[in-house]
Amino acid sequence: MKDDEQGQQLAQAVAEDMYALDEAARSLAIAIDNVGPGRARARMTVREDMLNSHRICHGGMIFTLADSAFAYACNAENKSTLATTCSISFASAAELGEELTAVAEERVRTGRTGVYDITVKAGDGRVIAVFRGNSYQVKGETVPGLEARLQAGKT
Repeated sequence: MKDDEQGQQLAQAVAEDMYALDEAARSLAIAIDNVGPGRARARMTVREDMLNSHRICHGGMIFTLADSAFAYACNAENKSTLATTCSISFASAAELGEELTAVAEERVRTGRTGVYDITVKAGDGRVIAVFRGNSYQVKGETVPGLEARLQAGKT
């Protein structure tokens, strides 16, 4: 198998195992529908319980969607990676029933640190928010033993 195919297979396996333990994403019905080395796409539909007093999607919910895409992108290589800083700029309001999509892309990764940009858009293409996350790789694997499991499955 080519390196890029192996990287893709690893990223998908990491995402599946992460999602099984990701209570926050599952409780908000965030779907991780595309992953690969250094990238991820997450979707969420704005529900009634996500609205603030202005009857628009609460910024914290949008942040969580973007942060989820960030997490799956920076952990795709199965190296345990955490956020060090994140910032978000809101560009447009999200309404009840709108499906939001967050696309995370690795911009730079050197040594243990990385920088990722995440764009959150509504279904009509308008930008809802732009998020930047800085990551730091800690010791250990995101999913311990995963690579050995994948190698064993190749026999």
